[in-house]
Amino acid sequence: MQMAERDQQAWLDQVQEEALEPERDIVDPHHHLWHDFGVGQYLLEDLRRDTGAGHGVRKTMFMECSAEYDKAAPEHLRSVGETRFVAQVARQSREGAGSGLPPIAGLVAHCDLRLPEDQLREALAAHLEASEGLFRGIRHALSCPPDNVELMIGGNGTPGMAYDPDFQRGVRLLGQLGYTYDSWHYHTQMDEFLAVAKAAPDTTMILDHFATPIGVGRFVGQREQIFAQWQADMHTLAACPNVHLKLGGLAMPDNGWGWHERDCPPTSDEFLQAQRDWYLHAIDCFGAERCMFESNFPVDRFSLSYNVYWNGVKKIVQDFSDVDKTSLFSGTATRVYSLD
Repeated sequence: MQMAERDQQAWLDQVQEEALEPERDIVDPHHHLWHDFGVGQYLLEDLRRDTGAGHGVRKTMFMECSAEYDKAAPEHLRSVGETRFVAQVARQSREGAGSGLPPIAGLVAHCDLRLPEDQLREALAAHLEASEGLFRGIRHALSCPPDNVELMIGGNGTPGMAYDPDFQRGVRLLGQLGYTYDSWHYHTQMDEFLAVAKAAPDTTMILDHFATPIGVGRFVGQREQIFAQWQADMHTLAACPNVHLKLGGLAMPDNGWGWHERDCPPTSDEFLQAQRDWYLHAIDCFGAERCMFESNFPVDRFSLSYNVYWNGVKKIVQDFSDVDKTSLFSGTATRVYSLD
């Protein structure tokens, strides 16, 4: 059943779990907000419903998603409309912080990093001003879907962009100005992201969603082979000290678990069984100090609830040291994105 054909909250509510370790501080460094992307709204009240459901979420961070662009602005400044929108919502989120509801403490915006340097600097300055102090970096995603694969949430990156000298220059400029660079892309593009990481060694870079291993279309039945290649790619990428990982976003429909099509969503034990090896390998390669858990809501909400996700990752790292847990749940995100 497709999302638009059901009451998604009622579907998720079929699985009720008590939050594990509710006292553990969480900084969720990756969620979206929108009025309507064809799958309904996800605004502050929706975010509060999820973050207030039992886990110790202390702060969150918005990630660009092409929402609320200013269509009347010059093209290179249209995405500033999204930043302005999020800054307004963030003000409202701070009004509830005294009641235990987490504020939106930072945002990653979008602009075209291939712009001429004067226009790029103008765009970055405009995001900073519009953000009311929340602007931390840019995501100009590399995500180009492989040929002949129909995806539910397809990326719109430009083929070959990772090797474009103008794009690499833009990523380097982010580092020079003290901003971060996020990328979302597919498992087929790991060499591209590696090229960018090497071309901009002084820019703090964050790889989102495990590089989205695809499990639909012509990739059905290839999970073991994809996992083996992904393991090798992660080992190689970990040699770049400027790269950090966001661990989440692996429950998107295009990952191929099929949870969004079931009559009942998965439990945290099912999540653990299916995805533990991906999480543990990523942490083994990069160390907890370079990894951060992320909800990727509401996109992963297609497949599981907020409580189930956080219970699942808590189960994955239940035997880790408290120092490593602190890094994974809050410390790495706080440090990388300067969320103190």
